[in-house]
Amino acid sequence: MAVPKHTEYPQAKPAPIHRARGSALRLEGTEKVQMTMKQIDAYLERIGYSGPREVSVATLKQLHLAHMLSVPFENLDIHLGHPIAVSLPSLYEKIVQRRRGGFCYELNGLFGWLLVELGFKVAMLSARVFNGSQPGPEFDHMILLVKLEEHLIADVGFGDSFLEPLWLNTHETVLQYGSSYRLVGSEPAMVLERRRDSDWESQYVFSLVPRRLAEFSAMCHHHQTSPESHFTQKAVCSMATTNGRITLANGRLIMTTAAQREVLEVTSEEEYQSHLKVHFGITLGEGERTDRLMHRGCSF
Repeated sequence: MAVPKHTEYPQAKPAPIHRARGSALRLEGTEKVQMTMKQIDAYLERIGYSGPREVSVATLKQLHLAHMLSVPFENLDIHLGHPIAVSLPSLYEKIVQRRRGGFCYELNGLFGWLLVELGFKVAMLSARVFNGSQPGPEFDHMILLVKLEEHLIADVGFGDSFLEPLWLNTHETVLQYGSSYRLVGSEPAMVLERRRDSDWESQYVFSLVPRRLAEFSAMCHHHQTSPESHFTQKAVCSMATTNGRITLANGRLIMTTAAQREVLEVTSEEEYQSHLKVHFGITLGEGERTDRLMHRGCSF
């Protein structure tokens, strides 16, 4: 399968010390941003990763898994009234320095930057998420194309999804942590499907056209402001665990493993904040309206 040569991220050449330097990441016109070695170290510490940094499939898989187990998928800022901008420095400050999570544009945008700084060749792709039988609009979701000896799809920003990247050029079924995944179709309409029990469900459809970060800005704004967006309808903070998933959704703490699903009612703001800190490592700023995160009309 032919893959476009252009990528969003200008690629740096791997150095012997496993630090890719050279051309800076360009976005939003003339802005150039580049991680320092200290920032890379801090990012890797944020996701609990101390393994090798050379460009390889094994490294990519370990980084992807570490990210999924350490950085929550969450939309709390939307309900707290804090605008989210697709700017890599601000995303780094939020996710690495303040140890928060985010949704797809934030998590995959920042993870892609890390991969580039480590020497990987990466392109951002637009995906359209299925709502029933129909996919949503372009730029509804962001995923990453990683080019090694083979091409892989990385996605640390879809919430409950695959924990290790998927090979692009195969339609084989992959079993990961109790769920099966496969990529079907062909360019320009490749579909990620998932099966938990018996039936396959379409997750999103995507093409291999490389995109720029700024192209996702309009849909990022839509998902923060539109009453039709599921991100404005409920507050959620969710993260994979080694044996399942833990989710704080509105006023409920949901703990899922292969064997059971336990739901606990959260009855106070203090209890909600405690769950955020204990299970997700998140401490909200003083004076934040936690009540806005607990009482939404849409259930999870």
